[in-house]
Amino acid sequence: MCNLYTQRLSAAEVAAHFGVENPVASNAGDEVYPGAPSVVVREEAGARLMQSMTWGFPVRLKTMAPTSKPKPVNNVADLTKPMWKGITGKPHLRCLIPLTAFAEAEGPQGAKTRTWFNMIGKPIFAWAGFWRESAEWGPVFTGLMTDSNDAICPVHDRMPVLLHEQEYGDWLHGSFDDVQAFQNRTFPSELIAMTRTDELWVKRKPTAGQQTLL
Repeated sequence: MCNLYTQRLSAAEVAAHFGVENPVASNAGDEVYPGAPSVVVREEAGARLMQSMTWGFPVRLKTMAPTSKPKPVNNVADLTKPMWKGITGKPHLRCLIPLTAFAEAEGPQGAKTRTWFNMIGKPIFAWAGFWRESAEWGPVFTGLMTDSNDAICPVHDRMPVLLHEQEYGDWLHGSFDDVQAFQNRTFPSELIAMTRTDELWVKRKPTAGQQTLL
């Protein structure tokens, strides 16, 4: 699953790539963690717009105390889960998550490091996402996951559903069957570059709680 990504371009550069007329800046840092804010692209009244949202749908597990803060569900693994019914089939609740790279943890427990992945030749690309309004954090978003391709499989068995530029409209307007088709396909391994680093995986805690995958 993806619990860390970067968005290291200006609002104007993100807007230009996604065809947004009015760029919107965010108070997010270069590195985006579950429970933290970031900018996503969605459509309203036929026009694309950028909006700052929190990464992760808030959820309270049965084992949690009534006074505890909700956890951010930042990845969608199983589209049949009750949590996603009523969302995945509605195009107006889909979004594009702009990113410049995403990371997975690699190495022994307690000493995991960050391994980064990016799309070759693309300074920015999109992760297929969903969004909604929440009572807890306002507008929130989450990203769809799929089985890893050969480029990512040595590090993790799951990866974000990545989109080619010409597929942005198909994702934003497609049917539920189209959503499933995106999740079931294998993204070309030859388009992904991997960079292993000695950066420790844990640098700071997410702002809204620990990440959760449903």
